[in-house]
Amino acid sequence: MPGRPKERRSGCPVSIALEVFGDRWSLLIIRDLMVRGFRTFKEFEQSDERIATNILADRLRKLQTAGIISAEAEGADGRRINYRLTEKGIDLAPVLMDVLIWSARHEKTAAPRALIAEMEKNREAFLAEARERWRKRDSTPLIPRFKSDTKPQRRN
Repeated sequence: MPGRPKERRSGCPVSIALEVFGDRWSLLIIRDLMVRGFRTFKEFEQSDERIATNILADRLRKLQTAGIISAEAEGADGRRINYRLTEKGIDLAPVLMDVLIWSARHEKTAAPRALIAEMEKNREAFLAEARERWRKRDSTPLIPRFKSDTKPQRRN
């Protein structure tokens, strides 16, 4: 159930956003839901970043409380929980895409240059595809997983 912290540090929109989803683990969980098609605790746990289970459980709970994700029992096995972005969560797609493009432009990353160029060129189509897959509950990855074992590329 969505909730709000009782007291904010300030009324600044950036500060409030950072309170809601501003730590790296929360953004990586949102990324995994949005572009990798992850749905289960186990999938998040096995992500390349290797989040500790106690931190993962805490961030999933916080994101759910903030109304960014929802948790649903799987139809076939009611003990298994599937996580899904809410509309509030999918509205973070432009933010996540801009962070991805910014990082690939200014830092060494494993993101293929051609993919980043395509995202920049067709920004609206990419965002529409992300929203459409969310609407259809399609968990097919939106972008390929970047190979951790390859040397990061620097975009010039």
